[in-house]
Amino acid sequence: MDSAAPSPAPGLTVAAVARHLGVAPDTLRTWDRRYGLGPAEHRAGAHRRYSMADLARLEQVRRLINAGMQPGDSARVVLDSALVSQLESVPITVQALTDLRLAPSTEQFAPSTASARGLARAAAAMDSGACRAIINEHLGRNGVVWTWETLLAPTLIGIGEQWQSSGRVIEVEHLLTQVIESCIGTVTDRLRAPVNVRPVLLAAAPDELHALVLTALAGALAERHIEVRLLGPRVPTAALLRAARRCGPVAVFVWSQITETGDVIPLAGLLKIRPVPAVVIGGPGWAGPTPPGVKQVYGFAEAVSKIARIVGE
Repeated sequence: MDSAAPSPAPGLTVAAVARHLGVAPDTLRTWDRRYGLGPAEHRAGAHRRYSMADLARLEQVRRLINAGMQPGDSARVVLDSALVSQLESVPITVQALTDLRLAPSTEQFAPSTASARGLARAAAAMDSGACRAIINEHLGRNGVVWTWETLLAPTLIGIGEQWQSSGRVIEVEHLLTQVIESCIGTVTDRLRAPVNVRPVLLAAAPDELHALVLTALAGALAERHIEVRLLGPRVPTAALLRAARRCGPVAVFVWSQITETGDVIPLAGLLKIRPVPAVVIGGPGWAGPTPPGVKQVYGFAEAVSKIARIVGE
């Protein structure tokens, strides 16, 4: 006769979990019935027993409810594990990063995997505090270049791929973008004694909406004591020229992510300004040959190094 399978370790009762969360036992039963938040290993006819993983999930739901989110929405956020699963299963390569270049080198990805998954989980739970803590920890320990290349860019790519495949998680991208801007903005704000008299001007091409990389670039340059003027997304050529005439930048960096925005010809007007700024372009949107006097970079660290060399010349 076959031996019986070993009994699973006993878990937490409904009453124990309810006391821990500060809710009524009936509330837990309602969450189970309506939202599927019951014990993951519950068997029909057996008493509900919650594992520590089940408890952690419920704590997350409770935290979101306390923050003002409706129970149903909180449950959907916590149960929507597709984002994390995709991040864990999609290999991160230079080719995968071409949609969000400036791209890092492949050897830098290995240490980032666990951190990127942790950040993705925090973002999927709409936990801005946890996102901020993770990002600030890496900024303080590793700096902006490392944090962008090995943590932020891979996480944003995973979110973008999930959005393209399902049409969902746009709210996750928006929350994470705001937290990234806030954290890197703190780095930029700490600059007190810049080495450059003439600033560096950072702008996205006309109609280019994707400009978060400019925020990261501003932070990386601030760590090198380089002052910038950040114009952000969708900067018309005429506005860029006016800004350059007013502030007399030592360099102008223009970002284009999609080919519809990467027209390099209008940038020739920057070369007519006196004193003439160095003109640098980055991003996968630029097509065709680079005109004389315009430099093109292909990686985030390369952009930082190129601008730093220009400032130091």
